[in-house]
Amino acid sequence: MNILVQPFHRWCFLDIDDYSVDDCCGLVMAAGKSEDFNMLEPLKPPPNKKSRKDRSKGKSSGSSCSTEVMEQQIWKDFPEDLLEAVIARLPIATFFRFRSVCRRWNSLLASQSFSQHCSQLPQASPWFYTITHENVNSGAIYDPSLKKWHHPIISTLPAKLIVLPVASAGGLVCFLDIGHRNFYVCNPLTQSFKELPARSVKVWSRVAVGMTLNGNSTGAGYKILWVGCDGEYEVYDSVKNSWIRPGNMPASVKMPLSLNFRSQAVSIGSKLYFMRSDPEGIVSYDMVTGVWKQYIIPAPVHLTDHTLAECNGRIILVGLLTKNAATCVCIWELQKMTLLWKEVDRMPNIWCLDFYGKHVRMTCLGNKGLLMLSLRSRQMNRLVSYNMANREWLKVPGCVVPRGRKRQWIACGTAFHPSLSAMA
Repeated sequence: MNILVQPFHRWCFLDIDDYSVDDCCGLVMAAGKSEDFNMLEPLKPPPNKKSRKDRSKGKSSGSSCSTEVMEQQIWKDFPEDLLEAVIARLPIATFFRFRSVCRRWNSLLASQSFSQHCSQLPQASPWFYTITHENVNSGAIYDPSLKKWHHPIISTLPAKLIVLPVASAGGLVCFLDIGHRNFYVCNPLTQSFKELPARSVKVWSRVAVGMTLNGNSTGAGYKILWVGCDGEYEVYDSVKNSWIRPGNMPASVKMPLSLNFRSQAVSIGSKLYFMRSDPEGIVSYDMVTGVWKQYIIPAPVHLTDHTLAECNGRIILVGLLTKNAATCVCIWELQKMTLLWKEVDRMPNIWCLDFYGKHVRMTCLGNKGLLMLSLRSRQMNRLVSYNMANREWLKVPGCVVPRGRKRQWIACGTAFHPSLSAMA
């Protein structure tokens, strides 16, 4: 057996050791024509036809890996474009597993044709990039489809700074250092990375950040907005690679803005929306027209730890409803006609009983149809996901660092759509 395998520690963060040899055999079968790849077995005549009894015996013996290897004579002429089209449709985790097979497969990320195949596919379900209180210098990524945590090593991010994920768009995550000095954009899967140029305005107070795409993918560029408490704001244009000051915020928007970790923007088309608390409501900014708008919307009573989300173009509010000793996670939808919040769902009562009499704090991640909620008190540390489309509540396995035991407390994070073609 002669397989050219090279380590790609900088690129591959998934736990390849978690998969069996049989898992890899299926990947080897589709290797196709490659100068860097030799099949597991030398070329030999087609096997004699076996009886059904013999075939069943072979399957039951667990030797499927050796009997199912395809003949090189058949697969060497497999069309290259068809191979890329098939690979682009594999689950993201599978792609990172087979990148270790040969150089040609690993080089697919740099292939323009492969990127085109990826960009034509429907957007994948969101993943979550999180920062935990116990490991502020490294992130943890949660894949809801596999219900599995990954612990990436993004070598391009500054090692001596604490950088927080504050926004995302098109598979890219925008990071801001805790001192609010520098912005970074990165694809957590491929480590495509860019440090943004310095801003013209130095703001040391807390800021809210939003991010949108110019088109359907990062190929057309993207924009990033930051806005400060006193109304200062700038827009970064990736096409021009510079920050732009479009003007001043209109006088109709009441100052100062009350910004915190729950003020991060959600995007609907070219518009960004984020919450304000005094007066209660929403402020929006159109990244195309440059128009600001303010909506005074009273929040539901007894509401704490609330944040905005989005589902199919609808603005959603997620928060803790606390009255007396009872606490429950509730979901509201903004009614376009009345500009009032209408409750549409809440966490199952049997789960809410665990919160009774406890001082619970909530961190909400995600804004594109799928949420992750980090619920914590002195006696409890729980992670829950909520699918806004089908109103499904699920428990998320605890985030534990490799070789660790203690469950991590999610401090902040953002949802992002995993992409193999998004370039910073």
